Amino acid sequence: MDDDLTAVARFLFEAGTLKQVRRTGWWMAGVRDPESVAEHSWRTSLLASVIATLEGADPAQAAHLAVWHDSQEARTGDVNRLGKKYATAADPVTVTGDQVAGMPDVLASAVRATVAEYEARQTPEAICARDADKLECLLQGIEYRSQGYENAQRWIDSSRGRLVTSTARRLADELLSIGTLDWLRAAMGEKPSEA
Repeated sequence: MDDDLTAVARFLFEAGTLKQVRRTGWWMAGVRDPESVAEHSWRTSLLASVIATLEGADPAQAAHLAVWHDSQEARTGDVNRLGKKYATAADPVTVTGDQVAGMPDVLASAVRATVAEYEARQTPEAICARDADKLECLLQGIEYRSQGYENAQRWIDSSRGRLVTSTARRLADELLSIGTLDWLRAAMGEKPSEA
């Protein structure tokens, strides 16, 4: 068992590198210091639980799928859509298999199954998690646009067009209709701004 936990410990350090891996597509929008993959994955997980709850799917499973959805990028880096046009995309299921090699079978099997479910896009939870990934990009784009990065609009539009669930589409429309600090104004009892 000690060898099995050594593999787990190694993976935990590997996963920690996602805090430094930047989402590269935002550089094309002019963002100097874009969010990390870890930051993106955290909010994607939160969004997955929200979307799944409102869609009648299992929010815990959707969030779990979202936690793992970009874990492979600890090894591959974040390859944006343009980069994928030229570089052979690494199969997330294969990368995950390599990442969990040597872990206790119960854990390795669970992680492989999680990534396979997300990539297959068949279960309601996987659909909600994938919508969360796109909605998080849209939300981050709105925030970057509000900071003066006008080129983020391309990511906002692209992400909105790729949403599948009714909840994600409705939530996107709501996000687009309010200001990024309306939450603070509401918490302070102030009048919301016009988006």
